[in-house]
Amino acid sequence: MIISRTVLVLVGVLLSFPAAAQTAKIFERMDVFELEWVSEPALSPHGDAVVYLRNGMDIMTDGTWSRLWLVNIDGTSNQPLTGRDVDESDPAWSPDGKSIAFTSQSGHGSEIYLYSLATGKTQRLTQLERSPGDLSWSPDGATLAFSMLVPEDPVVLVTAPKKPKDAEWAEPPRITTRLKYESDGSGYIEPGYKQYFVLSRLGGTPRQVTSGEFQHSGPVTWSADGSELLFSGNRNDDWERNFGNSEIYSVALETGTYRALTDRNGPDDEPIVSPDGTLIAYLSYEDKVQTYQIAKLHVMNADGTGKRQIPLELDRNIAGLAWSRGSDGLYFRYDDHGDTKIAYTSLQGRMRDIAGALGGTTIGRPYGGGSFSVARNGTIAYTHVTPYRPAELAIVKARDGDAKVVTEFSAALEKWHDFGRVEEIWYKSSVDGRDIQGWVVTPPHYQKGEEYPLLVENHGGPISNYGPRFSPEIQLYAAAGYIVFYPNPRGSTGYGEEFGNLLFNHYPGDDYQDVMDGVDELIKKGIAHEDRLYVTGGSAGGIMTAWIIGKNTRFRAAAVVKPVMNWISKTLTADNYYQYANYRIPGQPWENIEAYMKFSPVSLVGNIETPTLVMVGTADMRTPISESKQLYSALKIRGIDTALVEMPDAPHNIAGRPSQLIAKIDHILAWFAKYPPK
Repeated sequence: MIISRTVLVLVGVLLSFPAAAQTAKIFERMDVFELEWVSEPALSPHGDAVVYLRNGMDIMTDGTWSRLWLVNIDGTSNQPLTGRDVDESDPAWSPDGKSIAFTSQSGHGSEIYLYSLATGKTQRLTQLERSPGDLSWSPDGATLAFSMLVPEDPVVLVTAPKKPKDAEWAEPPRITTRLKYESDGSGYIEPGYKQYFVLSRLGGTPRQVTSGEFQHSGPVTWSADGSELLFSGNRNDDWERNFGNSEIYSVALETGTYRALTDRNGPDDEPIVSPDGTLIAYLSYEDKVQTYQIAKLHVMNADGTGKRQIPLELDRNIAGLAWSRGSDGLYFRYDDHGDTKIAYTSLQGRMRDIAGALGGTTIGRPYGGGSFSVARNGTIAYTHVTPYRPAELAIVKARDGDAKVVTEFSAALEKWHDFGRVEEIWYKSSVDGRDIQGWVVTPPHYQKGEEYPLLVENHGGPISNYGPRFSPEIQLYAAAGYIVFYPNPRGSTGYGEEFGNLLFNHYPGDDYQDVMDGVDELIKKGIAHEDRLYVTGGSAGGIMTAWIIGKNTRFRAAAVVKPVMNWISKTLTADNYYQYANYRIPGQPWENIEAYMKFSPVSLVGNIETPTLVMVGTADMRTPISESKQLYSALKIRGIDTALVEMPDAPHNIAGRPSQLIAKIDHILAWFAKYPPK
């Protein structure tokens, strides 16, 4: 069979056609296990130290590990916080800067722990039935708030007969009546509702604060006097189906009384109370029911009155709000032209950028991500990324903007490897003359004038973006002798709401032409060559790849990874099945079959002549395995050379484990090697 022949003969083999000379320092597949990166930095209140997560790959467990580390802002005294050899996360400094609360694995799940800087000792505070999250300190440092699932009994429709003693019967049927009952990467969701709890810093029994058949999770903040918790949630009667709506609520700790502080038809998120306690900042927009909508920065008085939008002259989505010490401005992050930036604005809307290159925590492809933390004195700690290493910890002063990287976990990786060089490219769309941005990665030891194969890598989302960020997948392609091109066509974020929303009721659409225009531009420049074209992409990138080979036969081979082939079957079987109608295509599938099929790549399979590898995780609930099988089956019926690669137990994040990342790239390279340039 094709699959076995490909795997046995070609997996792990580099391209058979001429490429740049290989050296021992070129990034190789087993180097994936050497990757380390920083995440979740949290500055002490006084701005003199940072606790953060140090993450890495484990070659023995084929997974990742995360440990809390503590470092002074000048990079000195960088050491493990606890020295415990178990995963840790969610660090939160006490207001006095003397303790750090965090969550960590225990024998029966996760618990809340407290580390004392004075004694260096760690104390477990809880013994919980379910895992906690969203830790937040009260203003006086006496109490911690957190979220946790409160389980409910599963639905039972019948009473099963009693089985004989020692009999081995099948498990009873699983029944659900919920709108959302499964989640990609987690599987079937345990029945119940997440609620907020409070816990003394000395430990003891947590007290449940919220209640009702509503989901309460996400960041929680405290009122200035510590009498209320504030959070974003949806406590409306139709909360399941009106899933895009949320409000800012407060709940009184003593009485359990709720107040809805907002009433906009759309999401109201990320409430954060100003240091002086007089204002609440939050993100919000009026839901216009379209593909891409930008959250705007708002503030209101602590009692919910006086709502107003901060007049930012910024057509970008923002997130990660943090107040300045004087309660007169806010910090936030935003994506712009493939770069994630940290910025500051006054309450009058006077904005300035502080730092760029935030990210490096999405290990795989060059997506955005990352986070930052602000101390009272304006010191900022953040995850800093370059095209040649994942996130390190960086420190910058809000006033001077002079950033300093204070960790070196990937210094040896960058110093002792020859990576493909990442260069920006801009070109015009033939659709409407818009400027389109992309990046070109040349192989190590690239020789200008030589002919190399071009590999087009389409990003997922499609409401997302690529940028000049470290990507082991892209670097492995380059190390195999490919020039890699990854564009941000229309629909990508970081270019404004209008640009991102061009896919509304038109996806896939002109974004296809934006990608092909980039290929033509590279051919025009002599970088790419018509007989040496290859294409791949995952998720929305898999959709685009399938669309491309259904529209033209220019590519020697394709690898379609975890695609949507049929919007009707996708919309009614994925874990987020209820979220697509009207936001992507008007109406439900049964109300608009013609439009759903018009934008389904399965409608183009009769045109495909390109040899195509199809790849998917067997536990994928976001683009279910049946989507990939539709493409594979159609191509087999038509006699087009194809292979189906199923990654055992992998969710939508098909390369979530190191060996799976390696296997993904190996199989794509092996497939392309079967079809060298003519």
